[in-house]
Amino acid sequence: MFFELRQYKTKPGQRDAWVKTMEEKIIPFHASNGVVISGSFTGRDDDDTYVWLRRFDSQEQKEAFAKTIAESNYWKNEVVPDIQAMLDREAMVVTALEATALSVIN
Repeated sequence: MFFELRQYKTKPGQRDAWVKTMEEKIIPFHASNGVVISGSFTGRDDDDTYVWLRRFDSQEQKEAFAKTIAESNYWKNEVVPDIQAMLDREAMVVTALEATALSVIN
């Protein structure tokens, strides 16, 4: 099992709309495909910060999910336009993580 920390900057004034998109489209899509979302966060001191944490059972699961996204008309037609309208994709940072023994989300 491993985690993926995804850090985003929304375009100015778009964070609330982005959170709604995450909660209504993206997180349910992930969950319906077996991906666990361990956390979804907004920045307390930055109006453009959004961070989320995905959990995968294996690299194979992540790769299978990436293929699901690539082939999904829902993703291409319903989600990608929101991403382009609301996120600063240049500022996106994705980090693969492994939990330590005492991590409570291990």
